[in-house]
Amino acid sequence: MNDMSPLSARSPAAAKVATAPVEPVVSFVPPARSVCYMSEGGKPANQLDLILQSAIAKMTGGVSPIAMSLAFQDWLLHLAASPGKQLELLELARRQALDWAPLARPDASAEVPAEASADTRFTADGWNNWPFSAMSRSFVHAQQFWQQATSGVRGVEPHHRDVVDFTARQLLDIYSPSNYFWTNPEVLRQAVASKGQSVLSGWTNYLHDVSGKTALKDENPAYLVGRDVAITPGKVVYRNELVELIQYAPQTPGVYREPVLVVPSWIMKYYILDLSPHNSMVRYLVEQGHTVFMVSWRNPGAADRDLGMDDYLRCGVMYPLQEVNRICGGVPVHAAGYCLGGTLLSIGAAAIDSGRHDAPAKLASVTLLAAQTDFTDPGELGLFIDDSELAFLDAVMWKNGYLDGTQMAGSFQLLNSRDLVWSRIMREYLLGQRSVPNDLMAWNADTTRMPYRMHSEYLKHLFLHNDLAEGRYCVDGKAVAVTDIRAPMFVVGTERDHVSPWHSVYKIHLLADTEVDFVLASGGHNAGIISEPGHARRSYKVQPHRPLGAPFIGADEWIQGATEQPGSWWPHWHQWLAERSQAELIAPPRMGAGKVLDEAPGRNVREA
Repeated sequence: MNDMSPLSARSPAAAKVATAPVEPVVSFVPPARSVCYMSEGGKPANQLDLILQSAIAKMTGGVSPIAMSLAFQDWLLHLAASPGKQLELLELARRQALDWAPLARPDASAEVPAEASADTRFTADGWNNWPFSAMSRSFVHAQQFWQQATSGVRGVEPHHRDVVDFTARQLLDIYSPSNYFWTNPEVLRQAVASKGQSVLSGWTNYLHDVSGKTALKDENPAYLVGRDVAITPGKVVYRNELVELIQYAPQTPGVYREPVLVVPSWIMKYYILDLSPHNSMVRYLVEQGHTVFMVSWRNPGAADRDLGMDDYLRCGVMYPLQEVNRICGGVPVHAAGYCLGGTLLSIGAAAIDSGRHDAPAKLASVTLLAAQTDFTDPGELGLFIDDSELAFLDAVMWKNGYLDGTQMAGSFQLLNSRDLVWSRIMREYLLGQRSVPNDLMAWNADTTRMPYRMHSEYLKHLFLHNDLAEGRYCVDGKAVAVTDIRAPMFVVGTERDHVSPWHSVYKIHLLADTEVDFVLASGGHNAGIISEPGHARRSYKVQPHRPLGAPFIGADEWIQGATEQPGSWWPHWHQWLAERSQAELIAPPRMGAGKVLDEAPGRNVREA
């Protein structure tokens, strides 16, 4: 490793990581922060405590049994002290019994109730026939009862209420009649129609998966990095201990003067933004005349356990900005960040525009894609964020020095288990129908790891304590705030986002003191962002540009006044960028200004 590399002098763990020579960059070097928080007050935890909590966490899948028991005790004790609520539940149970009783007869048939018909598990016609009608109605009643039981109990702490409600729904989903062979009419019909072939195919699929080989991780994958995905032409023009910087080759004779730097989340491989040629955001941007740079995070290992948020900010935002500034001749940069990469970018932008930190480049604009800056309402992901849960998560990471990507993927699957777990089990193992792999599924299976210290810091400083929104987040020992950002902002939320709920993303309007253009895209956290032109059923909602200083409107009021536009939001973004760029196109800058390290997509993205 180059002795002048930015981490080698301050992080013994980072110094052990073998990388290619790093171009020395020394103009932005904030001092190291304190050691990773492992216990209250920032003091290292007792190792005996960590050993025990790590063992417990392995048995519970990383869930804190203490946090779970406190939540249920809070709910149960308050319910016991609420006779009025108990009477409401008894009355609900009585009405449900009267509603269900007629379906108990073998000759009974009924339409699936509206509550069940909205559930894709019960849309097949067979659910209208006995005994399946009785099963589906009983399951819907159980869902209604538990929803009523966990809501409206006076005195229950809101976080505990949400934990109990979420846990009850997850447990109920296990017992859905759609999950089992003998209680699913669609599965039985398919078994008869195929003369048992669907059963055999489902069993084959199951054995194939438990052997450790999935359709997305075979010896001959359908989508290979550098061959099928991440194939937009470009060069690696900079590398440090945490990232590679890719500069993409121009596709037009002239380009906009201001380049675009994209910072993806470190919990994912960057090529979600450069999938197949038809749905690559990178390719789309370069075809519109933008010079695009992409940050590609390295997949950290045990030796990187002490890398923290400061390291990720410095090496993933500040140094790449400095390189883009060098290559493009000091012009302002359009910076864009996706998911947590957007959160990190907002921190960096605040540090730059505050004027209290060395600026590696001037920002022409800041784009946040499904990225939160206020974490008071992070959706169901917040159910896993409290002091007890983080203590157990610290214990899980303590031994290995990182959080494995499969653990993070499991958490996201749990948030949407109905579609990502149970529906998949029913389709692939009971119906015997394999999902046809696509590039987004292949990317989703390409998991990444997170260093112990960094993961602990961002969960505690952002999700748990909300330091960025409340003015306590420090860079170089100085507090930064989103109000420091002066560059205009383009912010995208997605309608069905389980990771960054759009109402939470919309809160940027409460924090930013600059021009903000907000777009609400159809789809979820990933598919809503990867919304290429020509994709069927895509749309987005916008409002006319609101000038700086216009009165604040809430998220619900905003959506009522928004106009729905068919198609992709990408052209809308391109137009926004173009309006904030110099009108006259220029000759494309030389790749790396003459310094090229490797061909795109580089080494980092290929690391398992």
